[in-house]
Order: sequence, then C-alpha cells, then structure tokens
Amino acid sequence: MVEFFSTLQSYFSVELVRNAFIVSVFISVAASLLGVTLVLKRFSFIGDGLSHTAFGAMAIATVLRLTNSNLFVMPVTILCAVILLRMNNSKKVKGDASLAVISVTSMALGYFLMNICNVKANVSGDVCSTLFGSTAILTLTPSDVWLCIGSSILVVLVYIFYYHNIFAVTFDEEFAKASGINVNLYNTMIAVISAVVIVLAMNLVGSLLITALVVFPALAAMKVCSSFKKVIITASIFAVLTSSIGMLISIFLSTPVGATIVLVELAVYFIFAIVGMIKK
Repeated sequence: MVEFFSTLQSYFSVELVRNAFIVSVFISVAASLLGVTLVLKRFSFIGDGLSHTAFGAMAIATVLRLTNSNLFVMPVTILCAVILLRMNNSKKVKGDASLAVISVTSMALGYFLMNICNVKANVSGDVCSTLFGSTAILTLTPSDVWLCIGSSILVVLVYIFYYHNIFAVTFDEEFAKASGINVNLYNTMIAVISAVVIVLAMNLVGSLLITALVVFPALAAMKVCSSFKKVIITASIFAVLTSSIGMLISIFLSTPVGATIVLVELAVYFIFAIVGMIKK
C-alpha cells in the first residue's frame, strides 16, 4: 500500500498528469449533465454526429497549420449543432437522417484531407489518437487546460441557474411554451453546450467514444433515481468516480485513456443496473 501511494505521488508530481486528471474530472461532469438532457430528449446520438464533425474540423485546422485548433473547431461544431437542431425540428428533413449525413461526410473529409495533405509524418497514429483519445489528454497546453476547466464550470453554472427551465424544456416543450419559456432559446443553448462538451471531450476519450461519456452516467443514474434533480446529481458523481478510476488505471497499467474510462463506466453501470433491479 505504501508503495502504491509512493508511485501515485511520483506520477502526480508530473504537471501533465495532474492537468490530465483535473481536466478529465471537469469534462466528465459537464458531459454527464448534458447527457441527462440528451437521453431524456431522445437525442443521445448527437454526440456521435458532432464528434465526427469536430474530427473533420480538426483535420482542416491541422491542414491550415493553426496553432490553436480549438479556435476553429469549436465554432464549426457549434454551427453544426444548431443546424442539426433546426433540421430535427423540420418536417421535411428528419433529424436522424441529417445527423447521419453530416457525421459520415465530416469523418470522410477529415481523413481524406489528413492523408492527401501529409501535414504530419505519422498520419495513422495521429488519426488513431484523435479517434480514441489515446495520448491527447497528456499533451494539453496550459491554455487548453484552462479552456476545459472554464467551459466545464460554465456548463455547470448554466444547469444550476436555469435548472427549472431546462427541466421543463427537457420533459415537455409544449408545457414550457405555455409557461412562457422561450423553448427555441433553450434548445439552442443545449445545442451549443453539446458542441462545447463534445469538442472538449475529444481530448479525453476521442471522437468515437464520446457517446459513452455522455450517455453512461445518465443511464446509470436513471437506474437508481426517480427525480430529475437526483438523476443529475447521481450522474455527476458517477462521472467523477469513473473518470478518476479510469485515469488511475490508465496511468498504472499504461492502457489507452479513453477506452479505459469507457470500460470502467460500463462496469459501474452494470453495478447501478443490479442495484436498480434490487430496489424494484
């Protein structure tokens, strides 16, 4: 046990590891809050679509050799999130169809550009890191760290101050409209939050595993809780717990960060599911 804590201390003496751990916790909390809303609105797979869009935007930023890719990736992803929201409310084009089109097109464009332009020597390794988040979390710059922390705190504050309105829009948009709530404004806010969280989470688990980071905490919390407030709180605790355990396992066993966190979430989800069955 003494050796364990000694090793842990030696790892956390490295600034990159400390930053990665802090960022993983903040991002996980923000993703869990968003996940509750998306799951209840039956729009969970927007995470996949936006993550693929972010991958395409990141490829373009790499080709253009932008020093801070987030300044390009974030606005593009937010724009796509708003467009997807509008299409989802359209009677002519179904939301799932538009999501599929944007998703595969962005992914294909990103991989095409990274191969054609040859901006980096190891294209396959760079693509793998972007898709699965294997080492991206350990290469964050100080500005990236503060962007992740600040954006995550902003998401939490939005859910705290606008809890009742988000609750109404999530469960019954018609009731929310009748109550005088600007439903379009809050749906747009949710779309923007989705885009921000997705871009930040790409550093942690990669673009292909983001849906798990968003959905698992919400699903697990719904197994054991019955009220919206309890689900949000439990989902946040679930996210902090699993991301912390996943990061520690990844550090000690040298496993891929994103995949490890997702597998830990899956294991803990099964525990919550069993507890939920016992409670019934």
